[in-house]
Amino acid sequence: MSASPDQFPPVAKALRAAFGTDVLDAATPLSGGLSGAGLWRIRVGGIAYLLKVEPSERDGLRDPHRSYRCLDLASRACLAPRLRYADPDDGVMITDYVEARDHLGPRGDLVVELGQAVRALHAIEGFPPLVDYLDGLGALIDRAARSGAVAAEALAGPLDAWARLHAVCARLAPQPVSSHNDLNPRNLLYDGRRIWLIDWEAAFRADRYVDLSALANVYAADPEGEALLLRTYFGREATAAERARLYLFRQVSHVFHAAIFTAGAAGQARAETLDGPDLDVIHAGLARGEPWLDTAEGRLTYGLARWRAAMAGIAAPAFAEAARVAV
Repeated sequence: MSASPDQFPPVAKALRAAFGTDVLDAATPLSGGLSGAGLWRIRVGGIAYLLKVEPSERDGLRDPHRSYRCLDLASRACLAPRLRYADPDDGVMITDYVEARDHLGPRGDLVVELGQAVRALHAIEGFPPLVDYLDGLGALIDRAARSGAVAAEALAGPLDAWARLHAVCARLAPQPVSSHNDLNPRNLLYDGRRIWLIDWEAAFRADRYVDLSALANVYAADPEGEALLLRTYFGREATAAERARLYLFRQVSHVFHAAIFTAGAAGQARAETLDGPDLDVIHAGLARGEPWLDTAEGRLTYGLARWRAAMAGIAAPAFAEAARVAV
């Protein structure tokens, strides 16, 4: 695509449908996530919007027909920025642009806001099912193992730990809800007043603890924060079974992030061992704006930290207790 996105016919079509003009005041490219989509901050009539153009490659997960439907429902629920235009066949969408700010309040306030947002998200009706989450994760882990980004000997321990985790979680009764499924810090924007959820490519109907565990691992990893997150979400103190289920899915979330960052490093970075900085060190750096995820090497380092966190969580005595109590 040319430097000016309005020269791309589907984008010009989107601009005319959304704003009655295909003339842009400005278009600034933005760095995106791992999906390969093109992102721009555009201005039309002096107002900023976000323009996203999906890559031409489509698969079972990257399906704009599903993800745009989920985005539309979330936008109508005021959880995602207002959707101005979406054409899944063209792979073009336009939303309001949110200028992200640092959350300067107490960490507990942020945990409460996140818990409230996820509770509202899970109350939405209409997200379509896609795959069994654990089965889909298993396929992603297989892709990560075949990627060559991490030496096979180094992945032997994580794969054994995943087999133990999968056996426990597969026997739990599903609790499907409308789920974002990728609530990492880059997909949570704070505008100075509230949290917005963005990037809905992975959204489908999945277990409620997929989103809760993603938040807990980054924002509420300590017992007090975890209890606050669950209390906010459920509107009451969590039961022992609910706390146990969250513990198990926190390990699932570690494995998901480990696998996706490992698979994404294929052909770009390589690690012979799992050694590297601890996860809390990386998360603290990301909170300070450090560019850990801006290079393939940094993203693989993050994936290795997630593998180690999952292995530690599954090896801990708390895992056996959670497996006994969770239902």
